[in-house]
Amino acid sequence: MEAKSDHIILFDGVCNLCNGAVQYVIKRDRKGIFKFASLQSETGRAMLVQSGLPENQLKSFVYIHGNRFYTQSTAALKVAKQLKGPVQLLCGFIIIPKWIRDLVYDLVAKNRYRLLGRKDACMVPTPN
Repeated sequence: MEAKSDHIILFDGVCNLCNGAVQYVIKRDRKGIFKFASLQSETGRAMLVQSGLPENQLKSFVYIHGNRFYTQSTAALKVAKQLKGPVQLLCGFIIIPKWIRDLVYDLVAKNRYRLLGRKDACMVPTPN
């Protein structure tokens, strides 16, 4: 696993919604703290296993910070907290019980390919 200060986002590399979210984070990550790996990659699968998550956990967005990992809506809100600008306002939704937030998250995740499509291959972020 990476050093404790690392911020790692594991995402569905063939999902257009997920790729858009990654591009959004990259543009607003002025400090360059985030690193990315697709859930389909060897690195992504290894990190899932190290975090105690199933290797086929392809329906969730995973945020790893040090030795802690977050999934679904909590992952998205934790990432939003690290970014600058109005997106930080989303952090207020953390007061909503996780099971309610994750119901909405799961509804979007379940329909993401139908709504926004998918790619034939995973997006590969630049080494930077």
